[in-house]
Amino acid sequence: MAQERKAEINRKTNETDIKVSLHIGSLDSSVEQKIDIDTGIGFLDHMYHALAKHGKWSLTLSCKGDLHIDDHHTAEDTAIALGMAFKQALGEPRGIKRFGHAYCPLDEALARAVVDISGRPYATVDLGLKRERIGALSCEMIPHVLQSFITAAGITVHVDVLRGDNDHHRAESAFKALAVAIREAVARTGSNDVPSTKGVL
Repeated sequence: MAQERKAEINRKTNETDIKVSLHIGSLDSSVEQKIDIDTGIGFLDHMYHALAKHGKWSLTLSCKGDLHIDDHHTAEDTAIALGMAFKQALGEPRGIKRFGHAYCPLDEALARAVVDISGRPYATVDLGLKRERIGALSCEMIPHVLQSFITAAGITVHVDVLRGDNDHHRAESAFKALAVAIREAVARTGSNDVPSTKGVL
């Protein structure tokens, strides 16, 4: 029986106090997803919920941050903590597909995500957002959240929104595409091989 891919992260700084519990599931899993997110920023919660739901994760994430200053520390630090949890839960990338890609629409918006569980953090994120804020989350932080998660997770990701008029739709389609691409990349192959010519990732 395959080992469960779980992690818990507690990350406390002078700016944020974050707790993350992550269980990376699979499409054939009979375990019911449990998602409970409270960062204090509604739209950020919505994006993390989309990432977990479509990535087949069970995720509990809470943050007490210095929102009296602004949204930066909470958004960035929760993404870092989530990336750390993902990396820890996945463990050695052995017996997985490694690569994944997805296109996800949300009405008029269409996003593409391409993922490599490479062990080398690299992020290219182009969302093309035009508004200053969506809810209480500044739009400049949305690509930064993705970049921070990707870097902490130690993976290579390209996320592009190809079209869309509504910034809420553009952002959400990007998170959904990333979720589905990651779900494919971490899917188990049934082997015990490290998917690399180097023999390590």
